Amino acid sequence: MKDDYKEIEGKMKKTISILAEDLAAIRAGRANPAILDRVHVDYYGVPTPITQLGNISVPEARMLVIQPWDMKIVKDIEKAILKSDIGITPNSDGKVIRLVFPPLTEERRKELVKTVHKRGEEAKVAIRAVRREALERYKAQKKKSEITEDDLKDIEKDIQKLTDQYIDEVDNIIAKKEKEILEV
Repeated sequence: MKDDYKEIEGKMKKTISILAEDLAAIRAGRANPAILDRVHVDYYGVPTPITQLGNISVPEARMLVIQPWDMKIVKDIEKAILKSDIGITPNSDGKVIRLVFPPLTEERRKELVKTVHKRGEEAKVAIRAVRREALERYKAQKKKSEITEDDLKDIEKDIQKLTDQYIDEVDNIIAKKEKEILEV
């Protein structure tokens, strides 16, 4: 029975990793290379992540520098960044591309915090759905007399502990991202 928890825990971990990935793409007024993870450039007919086309560095708190390995694609990288939803205009000297992150307004910070909380709630709902699915499966086993009433109660407690643990982790991730956004 305990081995079944591995599947449940795996699904909950997946939810956490998706949330962390989602939140990494939300810019917090500070330069973070993760914001480029979803930006792809058409490189010889293949959509390729910018992270695979050059070095990305953070020389200052609010600046990213992209140094492509192939100078022919500088313009393509610029176009991809402009087309993306990151909202930053690239500056290029033909060799490197600079992304300067403007400081966030108070209003924009509040919007971002709302978005972060919304994503956190979505993650919690997903975790609770995993719990519900698992409990339904065990209740069906109880109905077929494959497990006892006591087993079911123990399983419910265990799954609830697991759920609480992952909900707490979501809260911690959200709090950390909120702090990052609100820091001036």
